[in-house]
Amino acid sequence: MQQSIKVHSRLLDLSSPKVMAIVNVTPDSFYTSWGDCFDEVLLSNVQLAIDQGADILDIGACSTRPGSTPVSAEEEWQRLSHALQAIRAHFPQAIISVDTFRAEIAERAILAGADIINDVYGGDADQQMWNIIAKYRVPYILTHAQEVATAGEVKDYDYTMSHVLDYFQSRLDTLHSMGVADVVVDPGFGFGKTVEQNYRILDQLDILSVLHAPILVGISRKSMLYKPLCSTPKEVLPATVAANMLALERGAHILRVHDVEAAKQAITVYTLAHKIK
Repeated sequence: MQQSIKVHSRLLDLSSPKVMAIVNVTPDSFYTSWGDCFDEVLLSNVQLAIDQGADILDIGACSTRPGSTPVSAEEEWQRLSHALQAIRAHFPQAIISVDTFRAEIAERAILAGADIINDVYGGDADQQMWNIIAKYRVPYILTHAQEVATAGEVKDYDYTMSHVLDYFQSRLDTLHSMGVADVVVDPGFGFGKTVEQNYRILDQLDILSVLHAPILVGISRKSMLYKPLCSTPKEVLPATVAANMLALERGAHILRVHDVEAAKQAITVYTLAHKIK
């Protein structure tokens, strides 16, 4: 199992689970958005996430929530560039991931200081994405996504772990052949999957360990949590913590979350329990 990823000249140790803080700068996120914030509010929120223990900041400027319509590349960059530059200037040591499916945006973000590219469509939305990742040798988060055009819709598809493994293995082989060494896999909870399919994948998450790649889980406040509870994203922090603990038990290396402190506490409890073993 790969126990670290190279971020420029340093290694991010993944032998203990890490927290990725969601930094949305879109006006239409399904839960939180800092898109209309003044710089001081954005930076104070980032400072809080870092103080609470965030290991990675994941900046997103184009919503991919179910039913959303992606903004143009130029609008995405206008939103992203301002936040990226402000965060990099004020937090020079922070590890910054950029959540984008566009190769053009990925390249501009890398040149502006981004460390990691988080692609929710696994390279299928833009055929140049992998070339950009290979060119700059940055860590890449590869998400399981079946159909780009309708990723927000639920499809009648059998998301067995055999299918997910095949999906990842073929893409990992290609990326590695292109010289991309640091690939994190994300099973894509909530992307075109039913609630049952999401829970099936969560239950069998440990099977992904055969890929020998770090596993990222982004399950925070998603519909697979609030729909069965007849609730809303704002009301499912306890369910998020429970789901994240299940993911940790099944081998997750990175938790992508809205609530850093809660995730950090879950990791601490998980770690203490396993030290006793």
